[in-house]
Amino acid sequence: MKIAIVGTGYVGLVSGTCFAEMGVDVTCVDIDVHKIENLNKGIIPIYEPGLEDMVHRNLKADRLHFITSLPEVLNDVEVVFSAVGTPPGDNGSADLKYVMEVARTIGQHMNQYVLLVTKSTVPVGTAARVRQTIQAELDKRNLFIEFDVASNPEFLKEGDAIKDFMSPDRVVVGVESDKAMDLITKLYRPFLLNNFRVIYMDILSAEMTKYAANAMLATRISFMNDIANLCELVGADVNMVRKGIGSDSRIGGKFLYAGCGYGGSCFPKDVKALIKTAEQNGYDLKVLKAVEEVNVYQKQVLFHKLVKHFNGQLAGKTICIWGLSFKPNTDDIRESPALVLIEKLLEAGCNVRAFDPVSMPDAKESVLTKMTVVDSSNIYFATDIYDAVLNADALLLVTEWKEFRMPSWGVVKKSMNGSLIIDGRNIYDNKEMKENGFTYDAIGLN
Repeated sequence: MKIAIVGTGYVGLVSGTCFAEMGVDVTCVDIDVHKIENLNKGIIPIYEPGLEDMVHRNLKADRLHFITSLPEVLNDVEVVFSAVGTPPGDNGSADLKYVMEVARTIGQHMNQYVLLVTKSTVPVGTAARVRQTIQAELDKRNLFIEFDVASNPEFLKEGDAIKDFMSPDRVVVGVESDKAMDLITKLYRPFLLNNFRVIYMDILSAEMTKYAANAMLATRISFMNDIANLCELVGADVNMVRKGIGSDSRIGGKFLYAGCGYGGSCFPKDVKALIKTAEQNGYDLKVLKAVEEVNVYQKQVLFHKLVKHFNGQLAGKTICIWGLSFKPNTDDIRESPALVLIEKLLEAGCNVRAFDPVSMPDAKESVLTKMTVVDSSNIYFATDIYDAVLNADALLLVTEWKEFRMPSWGVVKKSMNGSLIIDGRNIYDNKEMKENGFTYDAIGLN
């Protein structure tokens, strides 16, 4: 079976590579010439555990191809997946210009049946616009060619994407015809031989499912962060509260960990887009607005703690930050709490020493080119965790990479000027920190 995937970002590259791994002949298309040249050399643009080896293996097997022109392969494939970006606009709604460009290209160049499957996260009703766009281009050509559109939202977790794709807990597909359903079934059956968990539904429901899933997870995170902040005020321990409520089978323990806010390419963007969709339909999503409000506050909670510990006197302090990506096992810094924290520290006149095992290049570019208040002489990107803590007055843990979990606390203590550790992910033990001579603070602990 031959398919094309348009877009070689996170979703497109992982999806295309995993399909190729199962024996599908996959052509990935992207207009970025430099990216395509690198991919054909086996150089991948993102960090995802296991992905690079899989790309190399399928390039060598001639099952995975990278080109810059969709028309070049359009009439040789049965299915085209659209995995292009849908960045948020100024008003929070998803920008669909790339999605519509894929549809126009297909309408302008198709000469036989094609199933266009939208894998990008798009607002409810997008498939209808995609269908209209393809049909309008066919009408201009005075052609009648059968085609189908479908929705197949992705549910990949960055850092664990290959496992999620190769062994999914479910595959959600919105279709309009039996032919489209048969093609999707043929594609996904090898992944789900023992338990075929493809959930078919109408396209509108599939589009809504993606947003609703991310909004629910974001809600659980913000809810727990809100509870954590209250725990600190009343003297409770949020870790005990989490265990207490998570043991209820109706609630469960996932996504109930208090921290310094969520980031990434999905949750912030999708919550905003769903709020905007509701507004456009005359409805006010009060719960999700609160979710977003809590998260904006939570990204500043480490800074507020630091201000409190130093009685507002931050100017000239040297602050170490461990972790820059929005979560471990990815180089993705989009909407990362660390970037919010760095900007607040620099505005306060601090000297920042930062380290991340993977995302340093992207973080450095973002800090030096995108922040509004930056003195590049006041931030240092360290070579390792111990270089980062050198002469620091405080250490702030933002991203819970494994190598941050069990450092040599003796080396850390000798390297620092101060003794304050603020744990933004609650991964350290309060008793152990005190025994090592540190002043320890975390999220939601008394």
